[in-house]
Amino acid sequence: QVHLVESGGGLVQSGGSLRLSCVASGLIFSVNTVSWYRQAPGAQRELVATLAPYGEITYVDSVKGRFTMSRDNAKNSVYLQMNNLHPSDTGMYHCNTPGLVAYNDWGPGTQVTVSS
Repeated sequence: QVHLVESGGGLVQSGGSLRLSCVASGLIFSVNTVSWYRQAPGAQRELVATLAPYGEITYVDSVKGRFTMSRDNAKNSVYLQMNNLHPSDTGMYHCNTPGLVAYNDWGPGTQVTVSS
């Protein structure tokens, strides 16, 4: 069974930084596409960044130049370094893979709150 556990969220002032982590069990990140998603209160879930197995990374326009996604194969973990955070970045952040998204299978997520 696959489990993804996110961590690293918190409360930060506008302009601050956070580093989110996601560790997997039952799944190898290095051979899977993995993405970070976020969902603000009352809004639909949004795809933030995607890391392909071969290393290509794509970002939603609103975070380009501020967020960096990375992967540590030895730790089977992915990260999202978030700099220059805006209040609009507030939300629950999840990592996930296409296979789990298809089954609406989500981990606990980690809350990011950016105060103005």
